Amino acid sequence: MKKFSSLLVVLLLMLASFTAGTQYPRGDVNLDGQVNVSDVTCLIDYLLTGVWPDDPVTPPDGHEWVDLGLPSGTLWATCNVGATSPEEYGDLFAWGETEPKEVYDWSNYKWCFEDQFSLTKYCTKTDYGYNGFTDGKTELDPEDDAAYVNWGESWRMPTIQQLDELYQECTWTWTQQNGVNGQLVTGPNGNTLFLPSKDSSLNNGGISGTFWSRTLGSTIPYYAFFFGFHEENLYSWSNGDRRSGVAVRAVRISQD
Repeated sequence: MKKFSSLLVVLLLMLASFTAGTQYPRGDVNLDGQVNVSDVTCLIDYLLTGVWPDDPVTPPDGHEWVDLGLPSGTLWATCNVGATSPEEYGDLFAWGETEPKEVYDWSNYKWCFEDQFSLTKYCTKTDYGYNGFTDGKTELDPEDDAAYVNWGESWRMPTIQQLDELYQECTWTWTQQNGVNGQLVTGPNGNTLFLPSKDSSLNNGGISGTFWSRTLGSTIPYYAFFFGFHEENLYSWSNGDRRSGVAVRAVRISQD
């Protein structure tokens, strides 16, 4: 029986190398640098499900995510909210709003009366609240989260900490994917994520991109944190007017 088991392992590893081709050389199916029983397990899973370990995962709600091997375990969506592929920029949202619109201004922003000094939600300083209003909220409630409302309860806009982790822990490479400029983000485990640049009809000729966090700005409450990148010099988070139309890349908070 032991001899038979050993032969089965060898056969399966050879099959793994043959099936996966050059992407998984010498039977190292899970790309951990070793050929062992975990590769056999991975191969069996593949034969049963047809999914390799670095393939995007599609949950029942229909939105794919990828595990980049980040320390926090955060799972990132493979495309922006409102997009149907990684190369599409998707919809733009004011911070705390859940539907795109044609004009992004304080005069039609949901959480104020006409200007940034009359905030009605997410306000930490009386000077910026309507009639001195404050609520101390520094993160979006689910009902004001564009990812949660549009994609379902397993999705949220990322916190500034999650965006910073993506920036710090991954390798960023300016590239082009299916004719679209953007950043290829490679995680510690070798899996990748593509962040598209803005379309030239929107801003900057397709050389930059910005994405909201769900975190309020740290100094002025009419600001919220966003992450941005540029073709020439990658940069991380900054503050932006909450009224502005900015893309959303969601994170998955549950695999259930």
